[in-house]
Amino acid sequence: MVIFLRPPVVAGTFYDLDPSLLRKQIETCFKIKPKYQKKNIKAAVVPHAGYMYSGSVSAQVYSMIEKTNCLILGTNHSGMGSEFAIMKKGLWTTPLGEVAIDEFMCDKLMEECNLIEYDVIPHENEHSIEVQLPFLQYKFGSDFKIVPITVLSDVPDKNLLENCKFVGKVIGKVLKKENSNWIVLASSDFSHYVQHHTAEKNDKYAIKSILKMNEEMFIERVREKKISICGFGAIATMMSAAKEMGAKKAELIKYATSGDVTKEDFSVVGYASIIFY
Repeated sequence: MVIFLRPPVVAGTFYDLDPSLLRKQIETCFKIKPKYQKKNIKAAVVPHAGYMYSGSVSAQVYSMIEKTNCLILGTNHSGMGSEFAIMKKGLWTTPLGEVAIDEFMCDKLMEECNLIEYDVIPHENEHSIEVQLPFLQYKFGSDFKIVPITVLSDVPDKNLLENCKFVGKVIGKVLKKENSNWIVLASSDFSHYVQHHTAEKNDKYAIKSILKMNEEMFIERVREKKISICGFGAIATMMSAAKEMGAKKAELIKYATSGDVTKEDFSVVGYASIIFY
């Protein structure tokens, strides 16, 4: 039997390559605890930059979720491959060990949705899903499974919106039928390489529509302000899935930019952790 292994491609750059140092790096990210806990979280937005920049924002979500399997909607930065590309079998490896893909769930999603295609090309060098795994491994060990799907987001138009809503609804329906626990994560950063005040203003304008759980408003605001949110397709898909899974509210847990770390405000990237419950 051949087992497909997806090796880490950004270990040593986005996060530490050494397992013991990586654990310490993640522990540092978890130092700031959320002020409260939410139960029954269905979905979340998490960033995917280097841990020194966005790790503390990501940790706000990971510190709140209980043991769960994760369907991760990653950003397709390469522009290659299918619009909704799933890697449906094998193991993802990180310095903290291996994470298994839930093959049954992948097959079920492909049966129910013809827009989700088996395509490993977008996954080969993509970091947006990979950087989430060490956080999950730190919390849950190896006792969870994933479904990795990259979402290609070129233009925030009506066609993309309708596709994201359809795929998200199918994801929500399929996961809701399963007895096992699942959460949907949308891996995305927000504004890229603009001044801090511009990033914060535009990002919070977009985030307001996310908190309203309104995919149409979100995509329109991204288009209107030309906000460089790399994973707007993943976020829209997640919003649709979250509502189908029974989420009634969304809440911004933390917003920050890379300037909060670098202390420079002329060219920053924005990050947000948002939960749906």
